[in-house]
Amino acid sequence: MTLPKTQFSDTAMVLAAGLGTRMRHLTQDRPKALIEVCETPLIDGVLDRLAAAGVSKAVVNVHHHAAPLREHLEARQQPQISISDETDQLLDTGGGVARALDQLGEKPFVVVNGDVLWLDGREGTLTRLAERWIDDDMDALLLMCFTVNAIGYEGMGDFMMSDDGRLVRREEQCVSPFVFTGIQVLHPRLFENAPNGVFSLNRLYDQAEANGKLFGLIHEGAWMHVGTPEGVTAAEDVLNGL
Repeated sequence: MTLPKTQFSDTAMVLAAGLGTRMRHLTQDRPKALIEVCETPLIDGVLDRLAAAGVSKAVVNVHHHAAPLREHLEARQQPQISISDETDQLLDTGGGVARALDQLGEKPFVVVNGDVLWLDGREGTLTRLAERWIDDDMDALLLMCFTVNAIGYEGMGDFMMSDDGRLVRREEQCVSPFVFTGIQVLHPRLFENAPNGVFSLNRLYDQAEANGKLFGLIHEGAWMHVGTPEGVTAAEDVLNGL
């Protein structure tokens, strides 16, 4: 089952403009999106999953070492690639999506961080997000992973989740059992009062939370945050063990 095009945009966004400083020497001559895990660049792992879910076009933002990433993406056939150029200024996650809104359409759309990998459970992950989406109730639906199952993640979690799936951000010094995976569905209306320029999507999550329209869905399969050299090794250990 793929994303139903009557309800969702057939265009997704991949956030790939980050500096990748935590990757240390691995990003000295390339963007983080081109770091390989099991001989496959991270960006291709994400784009392959989007294509399999029926996404026909992906907007990819670029900044750090933009030229080699552009060149690499030109060779892809599916999904069709559109570049959102941030070489003039890195806009952070929210600003990056806001710049690309004209290309993403008027329907809810998928946004995926370019440094994550995931394995599906019994059903396709993006399909599960689509099935969970309730347009009148939600401005944002975030895929969440139990922190104990999150590969390459060390932290205190991000949100608390109620029985109906509503999310509230964890209080400082508290521990949450859930980490946000960087995989999500957003509605364009979430950006109606967004600031110009540089801002984080966290600002809009807080807005959605205040309006009771921030929801989560628990991921059923493995999830890997590939943000450090150690994260690359951990992800390869998982994938090589399949």
